[in-house]
Amino acid sequence: MDDVDVAAGPDDLDDEVAAAPASVPASDPADPDADPDAGPSGAAAPPATGTLSAERLATKALEQRLLGGERKLRRREVAAGAGLSLLSARKLWRALGFPNLGDEDVAFTEKDQTALNTVVDLVRTGKLTEEAAISVTRAIGQMTDRMVVWQIEALVEDMVHQQGVSDAVARKRLVNLLPSLVDALEEMLVYSWRRQLNAGVQRLAVRAEAGLASSEEGREGDEDDAPLPLARAVGFADLVSYTSLSRRMNEKTLAQLVQRFENKCAEIISVGGGRLVKTVGDEVLYIAETPAAGAEISLALSQAFNEDEILPQARVAMVWGRILSRLGDIYGPTVNLAARLTALADPGTVLVDSMTAAALEEDERFVLLPRPAENVRGFGEILPVQLQRGSGKGLVLD
Repeated sequence: MDDVDVAAGPDDLDDEVAAAPASVPASDPADPDADPDAGPSGAAAPPATGTLSAERLATKALEQRLLGGERKLRRREVAAGAGLSLLSARKLWRALGFPNLGDEDVAFTEKDQTALNTVVDLVRTGKLTEEAAISVTRAIGQMTDRMVVWQIEALVEDMVHQQGVSDAVARKRLVNLLPSLVDALEEMLVYSWRRQLNAGVQRLAVRAEAGLASSEEGREGDEDDAPLPLARAVGFADLVSYTSLSRRMNEKTLAQLVQRFENKCAEIISVGGGRLVKTVGDEVLYIAETPAAGAEISLALSQAFNEDEILPQARVAMVWGRILSRLGDIYGPTVNLAARLTALADPGTVLVDSMTAAALEEDERFVLLPRPAENVRGFGEILPVQLQRGSGKGLVLD
């Protein structure tokens, strides 16, 4: 958006044509927003029978509701309407995860024009830099993409289970179910975003300095993570023998296991005041604001998997240190060390490093059992410490 104050001109268009990859037709299956009845140019192609099937009519009606109207605009028209070169507009569309479209594809609605104007105005008024606008836009695109995939699969799975239909039939029926859910899902999305934004401000801005101050004890100031801006307890929980189990399971059973694992982790981490950063297959990454909170979550996770009648045991590790938070993920030596310790943990146990153990040693809720030194790749010799429950009940789940 380096040229947000001017409309696209001939030079911009020539550059764009030269730089653009081959366009994807609006009807291409790779385009998740493609009009199912659109031809190569984006115009609706008449069906062979002269009338649309009920299924296609329902799909078109749902699309118009979700997109805010019919597709009437081409990409150059939307870019010009925002006073942007096509190149700049495409930066934002790509950040949102939109597929590439050709000049003649009628793929956009007036809502697309409004959304583009909204982002451009933030830059023009100086509220965001171009770089920040693209980063924020990419966050929205990536998170909503993952969210809708999750929601669709959950609805399909529920229909398969409740209605006794095949997966393919459930996916077709979803088109008729969604219109009754759109408003409620949108309302919950906005509500949750506001709550999460408030919590994030408190966690990442208001209390950040206090967290750094509390992490000073026992540090020399020359540690690898010293320059990083946030102090957090970083933990991993890794299911034991997940790969061999998954090979023996059918699709339905594996889906149930993964969902049970994610639900149990999310519940425990939330109750413990932590945040689930991400789940990757059989492993979950989480953080907490204090070493004690991280320890409580870690012990609760280990206990939950030890007692679960379906899920296998888990290896759990937690490290108190400093991290960098970017792109919804976390980075730094603390994260790497926690991952290495997880691999060293015995099934059903929790490991911490010596510095984390020092931060917990005066807390009667925890028992710390030193283990023999280990040579850890990237860290040299470290002193793992097994964390066990001391006094108190630990986390209580409703």
